[in-house]
Amino acid sequence: MERRTIGAGALSMGAVGLGCMPMNWAYSGSRQRGDESVRAVHRALDLGMTLLDTADMYGPFTNELLLGRVLKERREDAFVSTKVGLLVGEQHIVANGRPGYVKRACDASLRRLQTEVIDLYQLHRADPEVPVEETWGAMADLVQAGKVRALGMCAVGARSARRPGARLHDGTIRQLQRVQQVFPVTAVQAELSVWSTEALDALLPWCAARGVGFLAAMPLGNGFLTGTLTPGEGFEPDDVRARHPRFTAEMTAANQPIVAGLRRVARRHGPEVTPAQVALAWVLAQGSHVVPVPGAKQERWVTENAGAAELRLTPEDLTEVAELPAALGSWD
Repeated sequence: MERRTIGAGALSMGAVGLGCMPMNWAYSGSRQRGDESVRAVHRALDLGMTLLDTADMYGPFTNELLLGRVLKERREDAFVSTKVGLLVGEQHIVANGRPGYVKRACDASLRRLQTEVIDLYQLHRADPEVPVEETWGAMADLVQAGKVRALGMCAVGARSARRPGARLHDGTIRQLQRVQQVFPVTAVQAELSVWSTEALDALLPWCAARGVGFLAAMPLGNGFLTGTLTPGEGFEPDDVRARHPRFTAEMTAANQPIVAGLRRVARRHGPEVTPAQVALAWVLAQGSHVVPVPGAKQERWVTENAGAAELRLTPEDLTEVAELPAALGSWD
């Protein structure tokens, strides 16, 4: 697989990564797929999908434990990214950016992942009770201690104070500008897909201008852009899509023209090419510093996603995708 580099340190990884969250958190049936998910991770590494993206809150903790089963055998094959800053409570997810907590959380992640160093340590969300510079400084101390190689930040998902005309990622860019004064940002992770393009407005250009890598989260639109979901199909109560406005029966039906457009492009590239591969190839085409991180928990989906790295969309393809209807339904 083609490799891409991110950040001033030129950290290298496969052009398509593996989002590990669906393996045992947030999606229907995730908790029953441990061995199957381990096989999926091995398959990803075999195919050159070296970036394994997780977080301590996924499970919580069980996602890192699952990856640890693979990393104890294949650490040299993997680029490990995990996150800190969010805690799963009984009723709510809360932020914790206190420096002492960050350092303890890192040690715990290292134990669960069965590794001596984390390649990319990301701040999942800034704690509103702690200056982000203090949290980032604690993370920088982990780099100096040799426990972490580089730092990243996940984008804030709400428009700044809901001001009229505010762009989705204005708040994230302000945070990035502040922490860059403390320690370099190697990567930013934010949603980017055919049906969620807000990062193109300002966040992606901000990263490109500063040599910061961009990890594209949810590049398949929580599975919608694969074309495998049936309009009106329900989800189990523990599936995040069961409460998502874009996954109501009305909205999944209304957004089918997007999938139809991806299918048209796929057919031009051969009978084996899928809408999901077109969606990922579109993300890859947004810049050499962009690495899509599609979630998957089965070997067959990992294999399909990896194939997107070989798909080269033509200028006509990219124009057609850009002209697809905007997605309907609230998102943030």
